[in-house]
Amino acid sequence: MSLKLNAHQGGHFSQGEFLKVWHFKNGQTVSGNFLYSTTNEIILEQNGGNLVKIPTAILAKNDLKLALFKIKKYTQIHQNYTQRNSVNNQIRFLEFFDIVSLGYLLIFLLIILSLSNRLKNQVYFLPLRRVALYSFCLGAFILACKTSSDVTPAGTSNTNTGGTTTPSTSITKTSTSFIDSAFAPYKSATLATKWDDTYFYVSSNGIPAHNMMVGITSWQQQVPISQPYTGTNHWSIPLAPVYAATPVSTKTNFMKGAVALAVNGVPIFNALNNRGEDSFLIGELDQWGGHCGKGDDYHYHAAPLHLSATSGLKPIAFALDGFAVYGAKEPDGSNMKSLDESHGHVGSNNIYHYHGTNDYPYVVGSMKGKVNVDPSTPAPENQIIPQAFSNPLRPALTPLNGASITAFTAPTASSYLLTYKIGAKTGSVQYSWTNSNLYTFTFTDVDGKQTSSNYQRK
Repeated sequence: MSLKLNAHQGGHFSQGEFLKVWHFKNGQTVSGNFLYSTTNEIILEQNGGNLVKIPTAILAKNDLKLALFKIKKYTQIHQNYTQRNSVNNQIRFLEFFDIVSLGYLLIFLLIILSLSNRLKNQVYFLPLRRVALYSFCLGAFILACKTSSDVTPAGTSNTNTGGTTTPSTSITKTSTSFIDSAFAPYKSATLATKWDDTYFYVSSNGIPAHNMMVGITSWQQQVPISQPYTGTNHWSIPLAPVYAATPVSTKTNFMKGAVALAVNGVPIFNALNNRGEDSFLIGELDQWGGHCGKGDDYHYHAAPLHLSATSGLKPIAFALDGFAVYGAKEPDGSNMKSLDESHGHVGSNNIYHYHGTNDYPYVVGSMKGKVNVDPSTPAPENQIIPQAFSNPLRPALTPLNGASITAFTAPTASSYLLTYKIGAKTGSVQYSWTNSNLYTFTFTDVDGKQTSSNYQRK
């Protein structure tokens, strides 16, 4: 099947700029950045200014979500522009009406004054002349007081949110070398970074260098496997964070997907699971604050404070709004200052940052910066976009009541062995994989019964 794309010259991109790769249901791709949209299409701008029209119906699932979100924002922007024009037209009409009214008052005053010589001896004239003079002065005063302060200029709001005033000053764009230095100690064959003018991108397989799973007492029989957080499915950290007028709380939002990315390439999820429970308190997390989701994707729900042993005073993570997350110390090595409801504060550089702690909400209490929310995921199980997504290998299993994970080892470079106990009995899961991504799982329950299954990653 061939794909015909409508294109014409235009735009302002130059050769060599970063372009997003859009994926189609039939496996084809096209590069270009979103420019604007029509009812059922998006228009992409390519290097050299080429404009390409793409029907949304042919987009793959993840790119369709992004396209629909951008269409929604594009529509909102134009609605706001129309409303602003309407308001401005009303203001201009009212100003015109005020000027005309003042003109009539002036004419009325002149008429009264012209009659003053003829009627100055009439008793009733003096009050009439005073009324005319006072009316003119009052009209002039009202018109003089109608300044631009009647309309709040865009971008100058100073919204009060829960007792905390949101800073209205612009934020200096984050240095890519600063972010890259935080990820540098963890770079390897499976973790890489790059960036453009908008985002800092991180590719990883989601598997940390430390051990995993040991200490979990509420286990859903999921195990960690490598995830394809690469290519266009990488993690995206905004380089120019913007303060949110009203920070979005993680108590009632973002119970799906990540809210931050640790500097070792492991995503950090909300402290609450998708049922609204504190994952740490109910025993779902291991000794490092992580566990596996239904896609066998390892992620943290608590702050990965152990990374400070390697990272020192550098950030241990970056939230998906672009602000850094530090450990128990301030960037200058001093003791951590008091934290606001978002679980952070403005640092000595006058830029906001979060802190990881051992107490709820552990990392992010609310997103201090503006974030884009996936329109297809209603709260509380909504999620921030863009972000990377896991690729499930096998069907999700059910919780194994009473199981406590006691050990997790790597017998070979391409296998893991997880051991658990229920009471005094021991069970295990051993799984391995080939270079062609064929996975073999062998489950041994506490009564010694074995079952095996194979899964091919596509």
